[in-house]
Amino acid sequence: MPDNPITIAIDGPSGSGKSSVSKEVARRLGLAYLDTGAMYRALTWWCLARGIDLTDAEAVTSAAQTFPLQISTDPDRPTVQVDGRDISADIRTTDISEQVFHVATNLGVRASLRDQQRQVIAHARRDGAGIVVEGRDITTVIAPDAEHRVLLTASEQARLARRARELFETDDAGAIEATRAQVVGRDAADSTVSAFFEPAPGVVGIDTSELTFAQSVAAVLDTVAAGAVPYTPVHTPDTGGNR
Repeated sequence: MPDNPITIAIDGPSGSGKSSVSKEVARRLGLAYLDTGAMYRALTWWCLARGIDLTDAEAVTSAAQTFPLQISTDPDRPTVQVDGRDISADIRTTDISEQVFHVATNLGVRASLRDQQRQVIAHARRDGAGIVVEGRDITTVIAPDAEHRVLLTASEQARLARRARELFETDDAGAIEATRAQVVGRDAADSTVSAFFEPAPGVVGIDTSELTFAQSVAAVLDTVAAGAVPYTPVHTPDTGGNR
């Protein structure tokens, strides 16, 4: 194992900046990067491509255990492949965004992907400097043992405006309204199985509502520089592989 590998766990609602900030923090610190949300999107794409009913919890859970996912942990090239096909762009479409909640709220799927995510974390710690992992319940469920745990949040207005600019290159009233279901609706669905609006004990909360991207990155880096908590590993078998 490398000297002093670290895990940085970052949670937050849609539009809080967690994905872009996490990637940049990983680049700055020379760490691997894992977007756990992309895994749920990839499974959604796989099920739809194979005609699996997303409301059939058992069938989707079975798919989660076997679908041939390969996800890059390079923050400069965070690609997602399934069965050798690059679906990095496909999983960001509106169709996937509107249906991924069926998969993300499936407790069987969450348990399966949790184990896969922990394997990726263990691999990054064993063979590299560590990893930045971002998603919904990373600080409390996936990596409660992380040296650094951060929850990024922002006001609903700020989150809607950011996502509207990302999708429509404008944050006018029409774009914000078109974005509302993806942001507010998705968060409402996910909040039934995951807590990501308030920091859990020991988790540093950072409100990015009034922060620029650079300031948000700096805030996380400052948190990391302030010191780490002792690392106590979650007990889970590492069967290898980069899923």
